[in-house]
Amino acid sequence: MRIDTSNRTTGVGRGNAAGRSGSGVAFVPAGEDGPVRVAASAPAQAMTGIDAILALQAAEGPLTGRKKAVRRGASLLDSLEEMRTDLLIGRVDPERLDRMSAMLAEVRERSLPGLDALLDDIELRVRVELAKAGRYLPG
Repeated sequence: MRIDTSNRTTGVGRGNAAGRSGSGVAFVPAGEDGPVRVAASAPAQAMTGIDAILALQAAEGPLTGRKKAVRRGASLLDSLEEMRTDLLIGRVDPERLDRMSAMLAEVRERSLPGLDALLDDIELRVRVELAKAGRYLPG
């Protein structure tokens, strides 16, 4: 079978400058009447003040009070353990007693009833030990 070249199509893939200049019908998606114009973007609002950001950072979360209470209880229990070790040696460090008194003097937040009851028990035990050492704290 012989291929005849007389019916060759010309101009496919080649266009003149006038055809590429944008004349003619533009592509329009089905269902739309014309090209959609994009609205100008709104100007960006000024950033919020640094005061607002700092206020958000300073705001305590719902678990912050609980964490502080747990940390306070752990510190008091550690102090009681160190005091027990001192008693086994036969000499109680007066600075330790002062630190324990200072911890009890700090006002604590009331957060959860069960946790507060536990902290009350720990603080009572610290007060008893301080009273035994001659440093009674009314409370």
